[in-house]
Amino acid sequence: MKSVPFVLLSVVICTAAVGCGQSPTNSVSAEATVATAPHTHESWWCSEHGVPEEVCAQCSEKIARQFKAKGDWCQKHDRPESQCFVCHPEFEAKFVALYEAKYGKQPPKPE
Repeated sequence: MKSVPFVLLSVVICTAAVGCGQSPTNSVSAEATVATAPHTHESWWCSEHGVPEEVCAQCSEKIARQFKAKGDWCQKHDRPESQCFVCHPEFEAKFVALYEAKYGKQPPKPE
């Protein structure tokens, strides 16, 4: 009689260990899919860098050359000085205000 609970416990443990047969790739969350989705540059806002796409020098070499020609470049962080939130965190507020004015909410945090 003592072996019945042991057998039931063994069956439960084996069933839990085997799972329902789904592979881990079938259970990828929507968040993980969004995080790995390629940046399309088709929207107004560059969520990767926290600025409008039209001035994102980190996504466009042409725009980067324009900033460099004006002398607006942070050599240390390889981006326009006017967009270097590492050296000048206060500059981020200007871009956040642009996003809030257009969408009425906070922008996604740049990566």
